[in-house]
Amino acid sequence: MHFEFFPSRTLTIYLARLFITRIVAVLFMLVLVLQMLDLLGESGKILAYPGNGQAQLLTYVSLRIPQLIARFLPYSVLLATIITLATLNQNSEVISMKAAGLSAHQILAPLIAAALAIAGVSFLFNERVVTRATSALNAWSAVDYGAIPRSAGGRTNVYLAEGRDILLAGAVSGTGTAMVMEQVTYYRRDEDGMIVEQLRAPYATYAHPGWRLEEPTRFDAQAVTSNQPASAIVAQGISPERVAISGVDADAQGLLELSASIDALKVAGRRTSELEAAWWHKISGPLSAALMPLLGAVAAFGLARSGQLLIRAVIGMALGFAYFVLDNAALAVGNFGGYPPFIAAWAPFLLFALIGETVLVRTEE
Repeated sequence: MHFEFFPSRTLTIYLARLFITRIVAVLFMLVLVLQMLDLLGESGKILAYPGNGQAQLLTYVSLRIPQLIARFLPYSVLLATIITLATLNQNSEVISMKAAGLSAHQILAPLIAAALAIAGVSFLFNERVVTRATSALNAWSAVDYGAIPRSAGGRTNVYLAEGRDILLAGAVSGTGTAMVMEQVTYYRRDEDGMIVEQLRAPYATYAHPGWRLEEPTRFDAQAVTSNQPASAIVAQGISPERVAISGVDADAQGLLELSASIDALKVAGRRTSELEAAWWHKISGPLSAALMPLLGAVAAFGLARSGQLLIRAVIGMALGFAYFVLDNAALAVGNFGGYPPFIAAWAPFLLFALIGETVLVRTEE
């Protein structure tokens, strides 16, 4: 009996390489198919803007692919786990390894180690690539795929209300007094809350105080007239600091930036449970890849000739997809305040880790 956690060096490298190549293959196929379907749905909107063509379609693809990789990498690890273990079982390689004295945990150890390495790469990829791509794509889609905003690192779809003023911006870039809004719409209300004036402008700058709309189109709801002044200053009660803490997109910010946004919102007395859950999920999400070999392990064991290999593979797949369903449900409940942020992000991971370990021990150890 071998008491080391890993099998021999040769077997460890063999299993890890087999596992990683299948992850890459499955992920490539998933991203390729999903990107084609997504592009079919968005190409009409992109090409609807005058002047857009093939270059803009390629830009969209380059910004969308990182999001698809980040979202479907855990699914790819799950499917690769089922394929790898079922193939090893079908070829009687699992039986040979168990006959050599390896336990179920030792057989899975190279796969879990490889999955942990992939989880680390996924975390860095999300922090350095996915957040920037998400921020840029959100800013671009907020202006209907027109001219790409000068700073794609800002916020999108910002809504602000102060007294009788309502200010909406498709994209916001810059910080402090250098902040610039694009695709701006301003509404002024009367004492009864009815909109009496609307102004639309391509962009706005901070006017110390208020926001200067350049070449706005003004519509007077009472006189039912419209005109186009050279400029107009509106929403003097809304400061750049107020804009900075509005419309925080957790997917477009890394851990450090999101931490700063959460602290700023707490100082302003805003609710932050949704963002805190997203902060924790930035860690638990990539780490879920390391959970997939444990959930799919049921496909590795049992005699292939018994006719239950397909059933075991289906059970492993069902466990994996049940984790993803519960993970999304827990985050949704956490966003409504039903769970604390830490529990919402980590409870599904810990629960299914125990379930996978229990199934493995009870059936194979």
